[in-house]
Amino acid sequence: MKFQAKALNLAKQKADCTVITVFEDKTLSPSAQLVDELSDGALSALLKSGDIVGKVGKTTTLFSLNGIATPKIIIVGAGKTEGLSPEDAKKLFSTIANNINTPTIKSVALYLDDLIINHRDQHWCAQHLAQAIAAASYRYDTTKSKKADKPALKSLLFNVPTAAVAKKVQPFLERGQSIGNGMNVTRELGNLPGNICTPAYLAKQARSMARGNPKLSVTILKEKEMRTLGMGALLSVSAGSEQEAHLIVMEYKGAAKSKPPHALVGKGITFDTGGISLKPGANMDEMKFDMCGAASVFGAMSAIVELEPAINVVAIIAASENMPSGRATKPGDVVTSMSGQTIEILNTDAEGRLVLCDALSYAEKFKPASVIDVATLTGACMVALGKHLSGLYSNDDDLGNTLFELSQQCGDKAWRMPMGEEFQAQLDSNFADMANIGGPFGGSVTAACFLARFTQSMTWAHLDVAGTAWHSGAKKGATGRPVPLLCEYLLSNAE
Repeated sequence: MKFQAKALNLAKQKADCTVITVFEDKTLSPSAQLVDELSDGALSALLKSGDIVGKVGKTTTLFSLNGIATPKIIIVGAGKTEGLSPEDAKKLFSTIANNINTPTIKSVALYLDDLIINHRDQHWCAQHLAQAIAAASYRYDTTKSKKADKPALKSLLFNVPTAAVAKKVQPFLERGQSIGNGMNVTRELGNLPGNICTPAYLAKQARSMARGNPKLSVTILKEKEMRTLGMGALLSVSAGSEQEAHLIVMEYKGAAKSKPPHALVGKGITFDTGGISLKPGANMDEMKFDMCGAASVFGAMSAIVELEPAINVVAIIAASENMPSGRATKPGDVVTSMSGQTIEILNTDAEGRLVLCDALSYAEKFKPASVIDVATLTGACMVALGKHLSGLYSNDDDLGNTLFELSQQCGDKAWRMPMGEEFQAQLDSNFADMANIGGPFGGSVTAACFLARFTQSMTWAHLDVAGTAWHSGAKKGATGRPVPLLCEYLLSNAE
């Protein structure tokens, strides 16, 4: 799929499909006005009869209009003439993306340069449209005997007024496409079943990503190496599983060696039964999504590899499977983490923080400029924030505020959560330096407080994506979040 910004001639444009907009008050956009003139008032007549509606997300498809070279025109409602909110703009982009990602449309001309989006510029419009189109091309059929009808889309032309403007817009189309592609990497890994997507499978995917790319290197630590490093917390999670845990380290070197890397750390529990603290059977199948934090790190790294920004990034995936067996960790067991701190495991279903704490300690060796961990960590975060906002914790206000602002800007929204010292007492243990749970109240907060004990020397943020990483119900599947937020953060730090 190739995106290109270009000054187009609507009358002569021969793409399979042209996309234009109309407004809620039946006003035609400049591009729609030109179509109306070329077709002897066809659009005006349809607006008058009510066959074209300008509400956001509504579409009308016309075929073989007189005076128009394009055989198919999709007219999309663009809301009020005074401008769209960014949220409505993304709804409009999603509508367009879903309508053009079909098995029959190979080329599209997009006349959206006349859109007005409140508090956003044309660069934002180009990037988020490209992101939506790339993400909408995803179809899951890996484990189905009948394969999905794949979109045929190969060429997308984004209309701009001049060649000079095209030169400025083009990088944002490519940026959006790469982020959308990264989201699809995340969705594919998240959607795979636990019998396929094992820790070893994730390690294989990392090696595959690095193959032939001189800027990306991969190191895989298996349980023997982890044991030597003293990663007792991470190893306690895989103790009951037949699948060996893997610590997957990807290093992208796009800047000078002297520049400290930014680190991403992903929770990669490829299936979570809860261990001896067994989960209820209902909906346990969705615990294949408990590696979506790791999957989002893969997706972000995929986008970074495509875009090749001048930045150094280290990605660390703590990949493990949490299963009950005669060898499994028991409630009340005490383990020693890589940091030397001891942990009383009161609940084996609070395992994500156990793999993360050792991965965060390992990240310290890279002396990162910042570290962000991503995890489907707590149901308590869903209770607090629902399914729309990721929980955002940080020990550094500059980092926390930057991530919050970027999340609002890109639409992959997070909300800053408290992490005061007063919560730390909930983790007290009579038998170890700390317990791995802090009681029934403030569960997402105490989980973050637990991780904070392993990041005191680093500029650190934690994203709890338990509510945002996947959908349940009829639309069950991984969402690809928070890849956009991670990418925006990394790209904002590129030279």
